[in-house]
Amino acid sequence: MCPDKLEKTLQTVADFYDQRKVGHIGSMGFRRSSDLGRVKGAIAQLIARSLFIPQKCLFLDMGCADGRVNVLMSYVTGKSIGIELDEWIMDEYAPMKTELEDALKTARLPFPPDNISLFLGDTLDDETHETVKNRTGTSFEDFDLFYTYLSMYEEFSELIVQKAKKEAIFMVYGLDKILPRINGLELLTPQKPLEGIIALYRKT
Repeated sequence: MCPDKLEKTLQTVADFYDQRKVGHIGSMGFRRSSDLGRVKGAIAQLIARSLFIPQKCLFLDMGCADGRVNVLMSYVTGKSIGIELDEWIMDEYAPMKTELEDALKTARLPFPPDNISLFLGDTLDDETHETVKNRTGTSFEDFDLFYTYLSMYEEFSELIVQKAKKEAIFMVYGLDKILPRINGLELLTPQKPLEGIIALYRKT
């Protein structure tokens, strides 16, 4: 896909989901959707800093909810894999993706690649990762890029320190002025988070 078409596609995907955020108003405050416009901007910075290899990077969203980050990432990764604990949230993935594809078809833009795999389970459970490995051929140690919302970053950072490969990147969405230090992970955004909200860590 040519760069201009990819950029237009990613922007269309980001705009589609960002018009359908959850948790910013009303009774769903416990669940907050990532702003894909900001995620898209952060990925561009990762690529510019040679921390991300397009089409080869293996991506894991730990707590993928309706899979929106996985859909965006599918265009720029080799595999876009997500794990979600709540089945009723993951049930939103397929109908929303179908709606997105209708919008992409109207705009004559490509559908998300067939490299998305979402799994119902607990990211902290070894059995979940065994299922991921059996179905995708990808073990936890193979992933290059991890992503999560702020609420579970401490638990997931411990998992990354214990099991991820050296140099793996961990994106934490939802940070602002206070950027926590994590033993075993190097903070790559010490001054301020990418796009004002995403901190980057690297496994040392």
